[in-house]
Amino acid sequence: MKALTITAIATLELQEVAIPKPKKGEALIKVAYVGICGSDLPRYFDGDVHQFPQVLGHEFSGTVVEVGEGVSLEKGTKVVVAPLVPCNECEQCRSAHPQLCPNYSFIGSRQQGAMAEYVIAPAINCLIVPKTLSLKIAATIEPLTVAIHGIEGISTKSGDQTLVLGSGTIGLMTILALRARGVGEITVIDLNDRKLALAKKIGADVVLNPLTVNLDQYFKEHKLASIVFETAGNHVTQVQAVKYANRRAQVVFIGTCTQAVQFDAKEFELILRRELKLTGSWMSYSAPFPGFEWSAALRYLATGAIDTSSLITGIYSLKDLALPFERMREKDSKEVKVLYEIGGE
Repeated sequence: MKALTITAIATLELQEVAIPKPKKGEALIKVAYVGICGSDLPRYFDGDVHQFPQVLGHEFSGTVVEVGEGVSLEKGTKVVVAPLVPCNECEQCRSAHPQLCPNYSFIGSRQQGAMAEYVIAPAINCLIVPKTLSLKIAATIEPLTVAIHGIEGISTKSGDQTLVLGSGTIGLMTILALRARGVGEITVIDLNDRKLALAKKIGADVVLNPLTVNLDQYFKEHKLASIVFETAGNHVTQVQAVKYANRRAQVVFIGTCTQAVQFDAKEFELILRRELKLTGSWMSYSAPFPGFEWSAALRYLATGAIDTSSLITGIYSLKDLALPFERMREKDSKEVKVLYEIGGE
C-alpha cells in the first residue's frame, strides 16, 4: 500500500509499505479521507514525532475491510475512528477519564496513522457512520468532538454572553457546537479576516480583529463574556481569556500553547477579584469509550444540526506530499480544514 511517511524533519515521502494485518480486537480500515490537524504541523516541520519513519493522520473515515479475532464489525462497514488508544488499566481509565491516561497510545503519532491507504485501529474505537452522512464530512468529526468536550466540561445556559478566542478549526467547531447547543451572543477574536468572515457565516454574532479594533476599549463599552473559550493556543489570547471574562465567568482553555504565558499582577488578580472559574480541556473522550462526545458529534452531523462542509477548504491527494502542510503554514493562510482524499466515498 502507499503511505505518506515522515522520514526526517520536514521530509515527507510517498512509500510503498506492507498492508498491516489486524490482530485480536482490531480492524483494518481502508482510508477514505484524512484531515491534517494543527498538531500535525510541528510533527512535520519540527520532527516532533516519537520515531522515524512515522505515518501521521488521526482525523479519518473509511471502510472496514478485514477484522481480527473477536471483532463483530462486518466487512464493508463505514466508520470513523477515535484515535486515542488508552491503556484501560490505570486509575484514570478505571475512573472513566481515558483522555487523562498517562500511558496512552495514539493513532497518527505514537503508532502509525491514516495518511495511508490502510490503517489498523482497535474495533472499540470504530463508530459506524450513519447512511445519511458522507465519509468526507465524517472525517471532520474528531475536531468537533474536541469542541464538544470543552463545552460539556462547564455549565452553559441560554443567553450566555460567549467569547471564542481563535477562529481556526477548533474555534470554528466550537462556534458550531455552541450554536447547536443554543447559547446567546457569540463574539470571536482572530487576526485572520478570512477566518473571521467564515466564523460570521457559521454563526458568530460579532467578529473582532485586534489589528483594527482596540479590544480593551471594545470590552469597556460592551458586555464582558460569561463564558470564554480559548482555542488559539496563543500566549496573548490566553491572557485575553482572563481579561475579557465577566465576574464569576467560566474560562475554558482548549488551545495548546507553545510559548510562555505572562500575566502582569493586575491581570492575574482578575481571577481572584472576579472569582473566575478556569477549566482545562484535553482531547475529547469519556466513558463508555470513546464517549458521548463522539456519539453526539455523529448525531449532529448526520441530522444536519451541524454542517462542517464550509470548513473544508482544501482536498488533496497523497501525491501532493507536503503541499497542504506548506499552505497551512503560510501567513494569512486561507486553509481551515484540509483533507487528503485517499479512497474517497
